[in-house]
Amino acid sequence: MIDRQDYESKRVLVTGGTGSFGKTVARHLLDRGVEEVRILSRDEAKQHDMRILFDDPRLNFYVGDVRDRRSVERAVRGTDLVFHAAALKQVPSCEFFPVEAVMTNVIGSHNVVDAAERAGVTSVVCLSTDKAVMPVNAMGMTKALMEKVAQAAARAAESGTTVSTVRYGNVLYSRGSVVPLFVQKIFEGNPLTITNPDMTRFLMPLAQAVDLVEFAFFNAQPGDTFVRKAAAATIQNLADGVNELFGSPVSTKLIGVRHGEKLYETLATAEELRSAEDMGDYWRLRMDSRDLNYADYFERGEEDLSGDDYHSHNTELLDVAGVKDLLMTIPEVRQDLERWKSM
Repeated sequence: MIDRQDYESKRVLVTGGTGSFGKTVARHLLDRGVEEVRILSRDEAKQHDMRILFDDPRLNFYVGDVRDRRSVERAVRGTDLVFHAAALKQVPSCEFFPVEAVMTNVIGSHNVVDAAERAGVTSVVCLSTDKAVMPVNAMGMTKALMEKVAQAAARAAESGTTVSTVRYGNVLYSRGSVVPLFVQKIFEGNPLTITNPDMTRFLMPLAQAVDLVEFAFFNAQPGDTFVRKAAAATIQNLADGVNELFGSPVSTKLIGVRHGEKLYETLATAEELRSAEDMGDYWRLRMDSRDLNYADYFERGEEDLSGDDYHSHNTELLDVAGVKDLLMTIPEVRQDLERWKSM
């Protein structure tokens, strides 16, 4: 846990920070007045573009791979906070190349956590996903193991580093999000491809994802996992919302479920929620439930012990109007909409 008053003096490392999410995190941190933001990633071209876009001397870049301990140690040295976002995130890619997913998502995460502890970093926040909960695909399985890597480090408690995790679903308009794909198809005049109209997914704007990371920096105890409560939508309503927002004449086309996909995603299991702390917009999921007093639950009735998982089928489900309202909170969507109207 860090002191909000001391936040401005911090040096922060963001692994995998050249994507849309990393850019948003970096911009937020710089706007908050941190002393330095470091980006560790493999793509020098994206680093170059980001350097020009930001034009801020407090933003520094390190070319390297989380799989390589030495490049991680070099980037971590001298930092106070680490946000670990580097990962293989595409479900089909991880299905076809599971060993690659293990190398990046598990071994790479271990390298980051271990290097941070050795360097005396105050706090490490690791990015996880709803796919890590009861996983059925390689991406989710390796992210679940990443969570275990973080918790194992927290249990060892061999340093003063607080290691925690944040877990959330689809970040709208991040790299790999379906919304930019829908928008691209509208501009091309092609049908919007959907896998299963009844499939649901949690939806979160980039700004809320950044808030979740910062919340973890300020509130985490070792081994905590933080979940932000979020709305969801069916893929059909999401496609219809994008179509209506743009006033597009294109149709939708069913292409079937992709490799490793689930009908709905789960952010927290009933077992995790029994010992969770409700923090308003967030849940703090505790690393261990050994100290949970189950007698309290039996006094309140057996139903308290058999609660539901928190998943995208039983959270607040947005209709088409709700999807449109959410999309309009995203700057990139508004920019694309203006571009569409000017054509």
